[in-house]
Amino acid sequence: MKLTVLGGCGAWPAAGQACSGYLVEHDGYRVLIDPGYAVLPRLLESTAAEDVDAVLVSHGHPDHCADLNPLLRARALGDRPPAALPVHAPPGALDVVLALDRPGMLASSYVLYELAPGAPVELGPFRVDAWSLPHHVPNAGLRLAAGGRVLAYTGDTGPAAELTDLARDADLLLAEATYPERVPEEDAPFLSSALDAGRTASRAGAARLVLTHLWPDTPPEPVLEAAAKEYTGELMAATGGLTIAF
Repeated sequence: MKLTVLGGCGAWPAAGQACSGYLVEHDGYRVLIDPGYAVLPRLLESTAAEDVDAVLVSHGHPDHCADLNPLLRARALGDRPPAALPVHAPPGALDVVLALDRPGMLASSYVLYELAPGAPVELGPFRVDAWSLPHHVPNAGLRLAAGGRVLAYTGDTGPAAELTDLARDADLLLAEATYPERVPEEDAPFLSSALDAGRTASRAGAARLVLTHLWPDTPPEPVLEAAAKEYTGELMAATGGLTIAF
């Protein structure tokens, strides 16, 4: 399995960066997870729009899904439109982004499916399981398994016992870490810190931890230092262009 980070900013893209966006590949099958702001130009540096096989969206905030619109435009309006793109998201999460164009303009470019806990999805070589995790809007934690390897992704989430099951023995945990050590009180039920992510990775026995959704212009050092207080495994910050094969 291979993960390529297209962007790792939370809220809005910092200069030269993109928001959440991750390309996961196995046996030639490509899954795009969370096409947030500014993700499409980074994707197109290595992968044509028509070569994406499926899209997974954790939740409906635009820093996780806004670039679904230009991705679908690139597929629908090209010289040779490909088959409809399977798009999987929590119920209602994409209503706004899919309504950006006139009715029907992109209708043939995608097929929308609902992600639901306890209802595994088969995408090419991948099995995808979803967990309902706490956020300001419905959020799906995702666990992708293929070729004996597992990638777990939290989306954006506050504290939840389910996180340990999501990340159990994962080869790679991609975890939201908006703040280094302390989440502001008003957001504490809905977002995580790097310290929280390190604790989850340690409890779950994850082999690698990649911290993502950092507040724009946050340097990686304090975030990595915070996670290392709880986690002693391989630790990285999600920056555009980071590629991990596992």
